[in-house]
Amino acid sequence: MVKLEELLSGSERLCVVGLGYVGLPLAVEFAKHFNVIGFDISEKRIKELKMGIDSSLEVSEEELKKAKIEFSSDPEVIRKCKFIIVAVPTPVDKLKNPDLAFLKDASLIVGRNLQRGSVVVYESTVFPGATEEICVPILES
Repeated sequence: MVKLEELLSGSERLCVVGLGYVGLPLAVEFAKHFNVIGFDISEKRIKELKMGIDSSLEVSEEELKKAKIEFSSDPEVIRKCKFIIVAVPTPVDKLKNPDLAFLKDASLIVGRNLQRGSVVVYESTVFPGATEEICVPILES
């Protein structure tokens, strides 16, 4: 399992999966202390972020340019990290039922690129038991 000392020393990296209104600010803050890879499935989003543009306006251009983050839409970059934070949307419908499609897709991508001994943290808002019942089986498949 990855240790805090490894992250602090730079010998291990941290990956934030999903660079939306939660994931991007999280990646920027973590990048102040750790080597961070920011992954998003949207190539357009990654191109913008590499140019210092955050179309969601969650992070200023200055903060984004100062942050030492490797941005990528290639899922294989996840393999470089032993600590992964999943921060994808979990929208709800009119009846307040969660749509877990983004969460399932992210879990599948992470699971296919996961190293043994890695730590995966879900930052997405989910109902009790969702991580164990839905995400873990996908990660392990």
